[in-house]
Amino acid sequence: MYEPNVTGDWQEYDEHAGLRVRVHGLEPAQPPRGRDDAAEGLSYFRFRVTVENRAAEHFGIHLEDGQIDVRIGADGESALLDWRNSQFIEGFDLYPLRRVTAVVYAAGADACLTQVDIQIVLKVDDEWTDRYLWSGAIGLDPEGPDAPSGAARESLACQVSNFLRGEEAGPGAA
Repeated sequence: MYEPNVTGDWQEYDEHAGLRVRVHGLEPAQPPRGRDDAAEGLSYFRFRVTVENRAAEHFGIHLEDGQIDVRIGADGESALLDWRNSQFIEGFDLYPLRRVTAVVYAAGADACLTQVDIQIVLKVDDEWTDRYLWSGAIGLDPEGPDAPSGAARESLACQVSNFLRGEEAGPGAA
């Protein structure tokens, strides 16, 4: 069964051996070039998408706003993606033992930021890769003083896995 990644986890690509990607650094943040007018009343956050090449050859990497989908809250509402403040990866040749990172700014209602799902689909050498999903939250400190090491991270991963198992079993199965 397909299970989403937890923010910070690396995802290896089967179709491009040695290439891996991760979504990490999910945190509240103000955009560097000012707020988008459409984000009035919303809270900004940012995350990073890092692509790493551990193969012997180079890959052409492309990642822009149409290849990133950010959903927030229990109902999976779309977050506002601030393309003006974000830094994407556009036609970058990623050589062996190198990384490239995109910094993405988004905004959403405070109450919904306890569940953030980020779906990424890379374009590698003019071919689309599989879509992968990362789940995280803003406001949960996995290494906080009151939490055992990794407790929040494991808890979120367990919740997502249990939910997906319930969906796989079909509606009404619990």
